[in-house]
Amino acid sequence: MANTPHDQATGLRRMTAPPRPVKVIAVASGKGGVGKTNITVNLGVALAQQGKEVLLLDADLGLANIDVMLGVHPQYNLLHVIDGSKTLQEIIVEGPAGLKIIPAASGIQKMVELSPAEHAGMIQAFSELDQHLDILLIDSAAGIADSVISFTRAAQEVIVVVCDEPASITDAYALIKLLNRDYKLDRFHIIANMTRSVQEGRELFNKIAMVCERFLDVQLDFMGIVPFDEDLRHAVKKQRAVLDFLPQSKSATAFTHLGKKIAHWPVLKQPRGHMEFFVERLIEASLEIA
Repeated sequence: MANTPHDQATGLRRMTAPPRPVKVIAVASGKGGVGKTNITVNLGVALAQQGKEVLLLDADLGLANIDVMLGVHPQYNLLHVIDGSKTLQEIIVEGPAGLKIIPAASGIQKMVELSPAEHAGMIQAFSELDQHLDILLIDSAAGIADSVISFTRAAQEVIVVVCDEPASITDAYALIKLLNRDYKLDRFHIIANMTRSVQEGRELFNKIAMVCERFLDVQLDFMGIVPFDEDLRHAVKKQRAVLDFLPQSKSATAFTHLGKKIAHWPVLKQPRGHMEFFVERLIEASLEIA
């Protein structure tokens, strides 16, 4: 059956309309075990529940676990996009509230191992998603590995997750220091996880801010806290996002509040196209590190 004039006009608008601005946000931590992936997943769900089109990229290329955390079983991952056997759209799996997830390509440790053709393929794959996306959330690996540096440098905003442990604080500062001194990143958002109160979270933030103000030229933003919550632990055991499993819990309320903050962040203007620009920055950062 031939398309109606209305259908044809709609298709033409989609082809000619400029790509929608995309917020690219990397979530990182100085050390493992601070709840970074759990926070990333629930932030994604919170934003999706607020009507945002959210894509979550599992960028812990060696120890991917977003699929485990949400109890989903992807058949394909980013590796199949890179080798050309699947499109990006074909590997995306859906989570709670319509959250879209790109499963990690386990075994692909360094972007520099990709050929120029594979680089171009990734850029094309991501750019095709522009008109259907508001926010790209990147769950990076813990620590200061090359992949972490590449993803955080390519993002527009960086969230650092910390908890009240000496190693977490020290390693979070080390990550911020590396990104600031060596790669000129100067703005970071801090989330204090597993705290007993907002005051405790603020005190944790102040510990990091005090050292950063003394030795670095950075701007730190205290986003807020995720409280210690047995309901959150229960949700993890059930392989569910707490916002989906126990939406009235303390931690779910905190994630909703944090999501609203992110939703109001302005989209930074880039010189050209949006998602493809992110991937180009990612590739350039990886090549420089190598």
